[in-house]
Amino acid sequence: MTAPTPATPITPGIAQPLARYAAWRRAGDFIYLSGIIAVDPTASRIVRGYADIPDDAATLVGRTGEFSSDIKEGPILAQSWYVLDRIRQTIEAAGGQMSDVFKLVQYFKNLDHFPQYSRVRKLFFPGEPPASTVVEVSGMLPTPDILIEVEATAYLPQR
Repeated sequence: MTAPTPATPITPGIAQPLARYAAWRRAGDFIYLSGIIAVDPTASRIVRGYADIPDDAATLVGRTGEFSSDIKEGPILAQSWYVLDRIRQTIEAAGGQMSDVFKLVQYFKNLDHFPQYSRVRKLFFPGEPPASTVVEVSGMLPTPDILIEVEATAYLPQR
């Protein structure tokens, strides 16, 4: 196995670190993504609901237009979409696709959110799902508004 190489330069849209660490690294044929949360560091914005993701994505993941439903499920569905979309964009920037992702580790502030997240995950992995680990944690950085963090590992042979 070759020594890990640094990630490519900052590319708009892909996962960006909030502190001094690599968003992703290649080690031989593997791509390791750091945990991704629903924060856009370039805009200093936390995804808090459907208004913070594209309209077509909000509709796709379940926006109903009913306040009581959307206010309850919107934050976890929007954060789930945002995080998985950043994983998709990052893997694509590395030359792969979501089907190259074989392992996810998902950290939830509240495990009751897993069913909603799972619905969104199926949109990104319509075929065989990756191996997964699900963990409930007491809190995540940078604020209590963060409901989920996901790290990914992909197999992407060097050409």
